[in-house]
Amino acid sequence: METPEGHKFCRSCGEVKPHSEWHRNATASDGLSTSCKVCRAAKGRAGHLKRQYGMTEAERDEMIASQGGVCCVCLSAPATQVDHCHETGRVRGVLCFNCNSAIGKLGDDPGAARRVADYLEGNVWKPTLVAPGVYQLPS
Repeated sequence: METPEGHKFCRSCGEVKPHSEWHRNATASDGLSTSCKVCRAAKGRAGHLKRQYGMTEAERDEMIASQGGVCCVCLSAPATQVDHCHETGRVRGVLCFNCNSAIGKLGDDPGAARRVADYLEGNVWKPTLVAPGVYQLPS
């Protein structure tokens, strides 16, 4: 296949793209990566899913589809972030960025999440200090 000057054929996607669409690779004979930037990014995402969560993109997409395409916490934003238990590594679902961040900031602590829900519902609790650093929650 003949490629115009300043272009290269990507074996991954089968397209001829300008050199600006390629990462540099000093060890390659032409000084460019073997795959275009778009294909390298896709391979990187797929590899991250497999290494981090032990799942394929198809399995992640199936999970998102089973949730109706939305975050399984807020039920409104698109599901984009794979959520997992940091202790066991088990994947729990696919969340939106905000809900996944919120869970992380709460330290994956269900008790803290319940207290947040109580707080949002107007049930403000006031702990009683019973000893230095020891609080008793109202019953």
